Amino acid sequence: MRVLAGDIGGTKTLLQIADCRAGRCRAVRTQRFDSGSHDSLSSIIREFLKGEKNKSIKAACFGIAGPIRETAKGQSVKVTNLPWEIHGRELKRRFKLPRLALINDFQAVGHGMAALGKKDLVVLQKGKAVERSPRVVIGAGTGLGQGLLVWNRDHYVPIATEGGHANFAPTSELQIELMRYLLKTAGRTSWELVLSGHGLVRLYTFLKERGAAPESATVAQAMQAGDPAAAITRAALEQNDPLANQALDLFVDIYGAQAGNLALTAGATGGVYIAGGIAPKIISRLNDGRFMRAFRNKGKMSPYVETIPVQVVTRPEVGLVGAVLAATRLK
Repeated sequence: MRVLAGDIGGTKTLLQIADCRAGRCRAVRTQRFDSGSHDSLSSIIREFLKGEKNKSIKAACFGIAGPIRETAKGQSVKVTNLPWEIHGRELKRRFKLPRLALINDFQAVGHGMAALGKKDLVVLQKGKAVERSPRVVIGAGTGLGQGLLVWNRDHYVPIATEGGHANFAPTSELQIELMRYLLKTAGRTSWELVLSGHGLVRLYTFLKERGAAPESATVAQAMQAGDPAAAITRAALEQNDPLANQALDLFVDIYGAQAGNLALTAGATGGVYIAGGIAPKIISRLNDGRFMRAFRNKGKMSPYVETIPVQVVTRPEVGLVGAVLAATRLK
């Protein structure tokens, strides 16, 4: 069966056509698009499908960064970090697709877990997974995605959440100052405001204004010239810049704490998976013990979370792989 799948985020959109048989899929064609350079998902799909015989595609699934709405008129979603409104029925009609589903991007990541091997994972805490117990995925990138995985019959079923937009909870005096800074500058607190690309920049700015360390002119110039979050990360990991280092350390502290919160909330004794675009780029910092110290700092529940396996997903297209698998399951 030939399927069309997509991983749609605020920064990039990945589309793929795949041939699937007996639970195995082979990518036929994959293409990356700059999401912000297009006015709609339809225009990207139209460009991608030029020359493709649409009748050969039997099902389509798109993992989208935003909450999916289910109404009598079908599925729709407002992309969280893009001015796009996507309607399932409209896409299905326009591209003559027999079956189509819109799912949350971290539902797609959840589906993709089934396709991962040892080479796609970096272990932060070995733990001991409880068979068929809940699992969770969390991932910082353009935003902060979170999802649950619950066992049903013979496989894990991913459940979408918007937990990244829940209120941020500080765990230190410095983070209490950060909370006040967020209330002053953003009007509210949330995990995504600090655990994302723009969140890392916000942490850097907070520490700079606090006088934590002087800002390097080289780093400031690099931030203006390109992706500021990437510039901060490079400055911390490659140049040992004091201000960038403190920002990345604070990011990792908060990331570990929230991953531990999610594990407790879901009772995720089946495992915690750190996905998203940022984690693989800072793997050396995640793997130096800081992340796991924050993860385990749960008082009486510390022994509980110490038994939970924690792994970083290094396969960048896991959401796209998951959307392909989800498309094959449509009826």
